[in-house]
Amino acid sequence: MDTVHARFKEKIGEVLLPGDVFSFRLPEDGEGDANIKTEKIICGPGLRRNGEEVQVCKSGILRHKQPNLYWIDSQQRRYVPAKGESVIGIVIAKSGDIFKVDVGGSEQASLSYLAFEGATKRNRPNVQVGDLVYSQFTIANKDMEPELVCIDSCGRANGMGVFGAEGLLFKVSLGLVRRLLAPQSEIVKDLEKIFPFELVVGMNGRVWVKAKTVQQTLIVANLLETCENMTSQQRQTLFRRVAEGSL
Repeated sequence: MDTVHARFKEKIGEVLLPGDVFSFRLPEDGEGDANIKTEKIICGPGLRRNGEEVQVCKSGILRHKQPNLYWIDSQQRRYVPAKGESVIGIVIAKSGDIFKVDVGGSEQASLSYLAFEGATKRNRPNVQVGDLVYSQFTIANKDMEPELVCIDSCGRANGMGVFGAEGLLFKVSLGLVRRLLAPQSEIVKDLEKIFPFELVVGMNGRVWVKAKTVQQTLIVANLLETCENMTSQQRQTLFRRVAEGSL
């Protein structure tokens, strides 16, 4: 019997293009009614729900995560803010009680000085123009200005805030970002065998890295940019040659 999941699963791993449609319309004879109504589909990046259809709005490969999450894995570089995503922003201006932050999107985001752990009207955070901030979107839609915070729902920083006094900031594709943020990322594990380093990855395609020396920092950054289109075997061969000092 044809089900909603079956329609998606037969396309997993295939390249889809904008305009492709998955229809949930029931057969005229009513067969499959129970199956289709009880199944739920979570649409990730690149998929958009429109009534009884799911439309593909990005070109890329259809991916699946158990039990019912589907998304399009693409090599997009332009970032579109989404609520709940953690990003690396650059403070570009102060406007009263609000910091204006560049997150790489089509418009600037706002960050209140009260959106930091322990911040009050008397105890303001030390944030300067040009600082890097790791923050999270609380508002992100096409009709409102994006808003950021540097605290979680419990009021704790939880790793967010101003950072990056030293180190190197560079930009990669959003596809590579998802690979770096994946649990037990193979790329990060392989890099850790070469040099110890600090790494901050934002969903907006920005990556900050810092190693013991400037030379090691540049090597790590170059390796991250280079391995984007490599296979696992090619990447491990390159990393091995760097570790042995033959490059």
